[in-house]
Amino acid sequence: MAESGQLETEQDTEKIEEIRFRFKNEYIQETSDKYDSRDVDRLQKDDALVEGYLTWRQFSIDDALKMIDESFQWRKEYGVNDICENTIPKWMFETGAVFLHGYDKEGNKLFWFKVKLHTKDAKTIMDKKKYVAFWLERYAKREPGMPLTVVFDMSESGLSNIDMDFVKYIINCFKVYYPKFLSKMIIVDMPWIMSAAWKIVKTWLGPEAISKLKFASKSDVQNFIGPEYLPSHMGGTDSFKYSYPPLPDDDFQTPICENGPIVSEDDNESKDGESECKDVLESSYSSEVAVKPKKVNFQEDSLKLDDSDKGDSRTKGARKPLTTFKGPLLHVSPAEELCFGSKDTEKKCLIVLTNVTKDQVAFKVRTTAPEKYRVKPSNATCEPGASLDIVVSLHGGYQASLQDRFLVMAAEMEQNAGSPDLTQFWKDVPKTRVMEHRLRCHVLESSRPSPSYQADNPMEAGTNGHQDLQTMLMRLMASNSRLEQNMNECLWVQKVLMGLVLILCVFNLLCLYLLGTGGQPS
Repeated sequence: MAESGQLETEQDTEKIEEIRFRFKNEYIQETSDKYDSRDVDRLQKDDALVEGYLTWRQFSIDDALKMIDESFQWRKEYGVNDICENTIPKWMFETGAVFLHGYDKEGNKLFWFKVKLHTKDAKTIMDKKKYVAFWLERYAKREPGMPLTVVFDMSESGLSNIDMDFVKYIINCFKVYYPKFLSKMIIVDMPWIMSAAWKIVKTWLGPEAISKLKFASKSDVQNFIGPEYLPSHMGGTDSFKYSYPPLPDDDFQTPICENGPIVSEDDNESKDGESECKDVLESSYSSEVAVKPKKVNFQEDSLKLDDSDKGDSRTKGARKPLTTFKGPLLHVSPAEELCFGSKDTEKKCLIVLTNVTKDQVAFKVRTTAPEKYRVKPSNATCEPGASLDIVVSLHGGYQASLQDRFLVMAAEMEQNAGSPDLTQFWKDVPKTRVMEHRLRCHVLESSRPSPSYQADNPMEAGTNGHQDLQTMLMRLMASNSRLEQNMNECLWVQKVLMGLVLILCVFNLLCLYLLGTGGQPS
């Protein structure tokens, strides 16, 4: 098995190199300005990019080359590498018709399209297309290799909101321009009058994407997306309201107990941790976070972690990373995900940062679920050439989920900065100097509901089962009601059509009679 896996890897590498060689010799011309040189350079260096095109085209080299050619021409035409917030008209952001927010049950980011806010307009179609490209490119740079779930919210929409050219463009974005980007496309609450239009859309998707198209009612959509990320009109509990500025796609927050305690196996340490957490809560937005004696002080001037014994006890039981992301300022391990489970030995993970510069680097760690995790340290500095262990632990009875994310931010500091004020430093540092790397959560298979809890709560389990049955019955009744409503509408249309046919028949008979009487000799 290992040999076959190695063989497949070697074959994939050969295909990647063949694509690069053929693209350079068959598609690139010295005098041609057909592509953006930055895309061509990336193709020669980024194996994941080439592999994405290959996988999406079922490892057909010819098809992958055609796809790369079409994709790179589009990127050149739309200036995708230079698209930024300032190049998009402000009114596009203010409409709230397209945005990134929340995650589905598989942990994929949600890309929302509010169809009712879209109107067909030839004058603005190019701006709208660039607006979609802006969001896709922004996400691709922030979370490379991570798929998206597209949600078309069609509630309160009508035929005037359907722009087939725009829809085809969106399909092409995932079919050609961003391979392997589409997790699924969910069409929510589609009016029956639009079904014909979406049958046409299905023909555009192609075999590799047709299985990813899902039609869902307001009740069925919860099979794909949890209620915490659904708006109230879809039966969800998400209180999110779109507003601009700022852009709504950044869900990362500072942990509640910044540099707070790691829940220890030792009861005494646990008690000390609770008091430390209260102290830090009172000064979580202060740059001078100091803790009581006999605890590690993560104040800015004491973050070198010289005491190896304390470091060992702090990282005891934490899952060690095996992969590494090599950034320009820091190497971050693990490269992609932190693994958590329900066992005591699966509630801690390590993030190892290695400074690869000649200067001091400031870093901070943020998360989308600050109430769940304790990060220690979460805001500190790393010396040149040094490595630093960050312990991330689940707090209390919380469980990790696929929707949780972590963001590691780093920025190079000036030499001889002394003991800098990190709070002021992060306020002053330009965004262009900040390195960002995102980590997602992986939930281990052992993380399942405890059977002892179910056994201890038989009445609650029975109540939940009864509620589930009631929910299923309500959904069935709602589905029957919608079906009956559609049938009534169809019958009404049928009656109208039959009336029109009868009128036409009578009109034809009348015409024949008049022709017959008019043709008789007087």
